[in-house]
Amino acid sequence: MKKISVLTALGMLMIAPWGMAQTIYDGAKLTGKDLNGTARFVGMGGAMGALGGDISTMGTNPAGIGLYRSNDVMTSFGLSLYGNESQYLGKKFNSDLTKGDFNNIGFVFSSKIGNETPLRFVNFGFNYHKAKSFNNNMRMEGNLGLYSQTYLMASQAAGIEKWGDSPYTDNGIGWLSILGADAGLIRDITIHDKTGGVNNIPYTYKDEQGKEVQYKDINGNPHISPGHFEGMLDNGYANFHSEERGGIDQYDFNVSFNFNDRVYLGLTLGAYSVDYNKYTFYGEDYGNDEKYNLQSWNRIKGSGFDVKFGAIIRPFEYSPFRVGLAIHTPIFYSLDYKTSAQVISDVMDVVTGEIKGYDVKSWDNLPGKGDMILPFDFQTPWTYNVSLGYTVGKSLALGAEYEYQDYSSMKFKDTEGNSSAYEFENSTTSMLKGVSTVRLGLEYKVIPQFAFRAGYNYSTAAFHQDAFKDLAINSIQTDTDFANSKSMSNYTLGIGYRGSMFYADLAYKYSTYKENFYPFVNGFTDEDGNTVIGSPEATKVTNTRSQVLFTVGMRF
Repeated sequence: MKKISVLTALGMLMIAPWGMAQTIYDGAKLTGKDLNGTARFVGMGGAMGALGGDISTMGTNPAGIGLYRSNDVMTSFGLSLYGNESQYLGKKFNSDLTKGDFNNIGFVFSSKIGNETPLRFVNFGFNYHKAKSFNNNMRMEGNLGLYSQTYLMASQAAGIEKWGDSPYTDNGIGWLSILGADAGLIRDITIHDKTGGVNNIPYTYKDEQGKEVQYKDINGNPHISPGHFEGMLDNGYANFHSEERGGIDQYDFNVSFNFNDRVYLGLTLGAYSVDYNKYTFYGEDYGNDEKYNLQSWNRIKGSGFDVKFGAIIRPFEYSPFRVGLAIHTPIFYSLDYKTSAQVISDVMDVVTGEIKGYDVKSWDNLPGKGDMILPFDFQTPWTYNVSLGYTVGKSLALGAEYEYQDYSSMKFKDTEGNSSAYEFENSTTSMLKGVSTVRLGLEYKVIPQFAFRAGYNYSTAAFHQDAFKDLAINSIQTDTDFANSKSMSNYTLGIGYRGSMFYADLAYKYSTYKENFYPFVNGFTDEDGNTVIGSPEATKVTNTRSQVLFTVGMRF
């Protein structure tokens, strides 16, 4: 058995409000967005903030709708192939997924004011598009060495002397600890030896026959120290797989203005709908008839809103050069977290030496025999966007953008809007950093009716290399896995046809990013008494997405 220390770094000493469940990894999922929209927009890498003239720009630079001089209605469909390749200790696993998408639908109503006043056009627009896809499958397995998820369970149970009559609804008890205790995966540490000394492992002695016997008190029970717990065995064989589904739908309502065909201003009110589902299966097998598995079902669902402001300026009257500026407020989400978990285990009774089986379900221990549902609010970072656009005659358009979000400024709040209620969760956002995104794109018209497009995106990593999933001791979250994503690249190509009224566009996008995956973290005390955070060797993961988009529309 291995000693598990009580670590401040792992949130052991901070008691958050009851039922806290969110982590920076949940926040990062809700903050990031995919490159998605019309096939023309995607084909140019989304670098159209200063060029404008496409319905999707109302979600990046609202002023882009101000360049419209006619009405527009369109819709888009897509097909995506998601790929996940993971490697752990020389073992490679592939998990693929294919999904069809209804990507977006929108319209622009253009109203000409006249040529005699500075205000030339007032335009109104609406666009729905899939802002984020959560679809992903993941798998890994292999030997854990000196680590075990049960050690995390034990450290979450540190300090608990009495479980009470209803530990699953106790605001001081986390679900990992009580599930581990109910399934026999963690036990009180036996610390009293025959002479009154103290040990940090179950204390035994050898009887006359050389058999290991545990010391017992005057009543015949093992000596225990309430509040000190141990996990299971070293060198377990881990088996993990997860399925993530759902996405974020974005609904944009826009108004924009054209002044003298040189200054364009726009405002977009965005509404968001979140539906994120995650299932995880994690197990450890110790090769001596002892094993367990923990299954978690989690869902985040709710809605939010933001406001986007944008401007496009032509600094030189007779030049096609344009500069775009945009700022997006945080998205203010009101969400529900829904969760349940089950542990199935076969573990040895330290007193009798017998293998006992357990099947513990969270829903059996809750009022109503259902899932735990907890409401919370979440605020994403501000978004800042600068873009450049340039056209050469009527045949070539070039676009470039830079966008910045400080992920460490995200905030978890209670339903009354108080971030202090999530003091622990908000204290962990320092493991996040600012994310910079660069977008480049071009469109070349071979002839006036046909265009070729290409684009590239690069986004920096949101996580520091040493970031980890830090769970409060009373968290009800039981999926302990996390992945530190690295930079992402998007490569795009597209073609388009423009008739007198009808148009059609086709785009292909290839997205790829790497990440280091960990099934959990453990906390230990080294020889010098310092706290150390450790984990099994990182699983090296490569995620890819190939997407084909088709847009049809009509301008009139």
